[in-house]
Amino acid sequence: MKSLMLAAGVGRRLFGEDNNELPKALLQFDGKTLLQRNIEILNSLGIDELVLVVGHRKEELIEEAFKFAPDGFIRWVFNPLFAKSPMYSLWMARDILREGGDILFMDADVLYQATLLEKLLNSNRTNCFTFDRNFEDGDDPVKICIRGGCPVDFGKTIASSCDIIGEWPGFMRMSNAISSKIATRAEQYIGMEPVTATYEEAFRDILKAEPAGSFGFVDVTGIPWIEIDFPEDVIRANDVILPKILSFEDTGN
Repeated sequence: MKSLMLAAGVGRRLFGEDNNELPKALLQFDGKTLLQRNIEILNSLGIDELVLVVGHRKEELIEEAFKFAPDGFIRWVFNPLFAKSPMYSLWMARDILREGGDILFMDADVLYQATLLEKLLNSNRTNCFTFDRNFEDGDDPVKICIRGGCPVDFGKTIASSCDIIGEWPGFMRMSNAISSKIATRAEQYIGMEPVTATYEEAFRDILKAEPAGSFGFVDVTGIPWIEIDFPEDVIRANDVILPKILSFEDTGN
């Protein structure tokens, strides 16, 4: 299985509009960048390859990837439109999404404990979201709506009725059949100038278009993780989440 990571963005919400800071994937926690942590976790879980979609300050990101990855583990795709909608990054990965085999999709800006990915990869559902019941509702979290034991809606705004609603930590497993449909949907969005949609909208459209029960979810509630979007997230990551990750590992939970 290969992993696809979108890592092209400039981090406007964290660093400001016209920043030239390093990509968020190169933020360090306890002496390791998020990218290094991801590579180590993916290797430990038997992932064959990591495909990076890069853009902003791509040279530093690629250098970091090759520094810590084994030979043949890294491929990268350049998104020259990295300052625009993240839908462009998904679109730039369209050939990857169509080339065959299951895909582990992941955001580049999440600090997490490895058990989160392990649970996803061990699921018996090929098309599968991660799902956390503990979250603060609002406009920013990407949410998953569960009804009848299956995901039925996905995105920052949920219009469907739900039995349970939770937050998506940014990781998803998908079959080639589904990833190919997502690639086609991304192409359709790119044709709708101006492109304002986020990549999650392509995921949502395919989820809602497929027959009920086509997607599953794994409940990762209690496993420490945080998405780094705002300055306060960096503080919380260092002060709260990282200690939880370290103690989680120490106790073997």
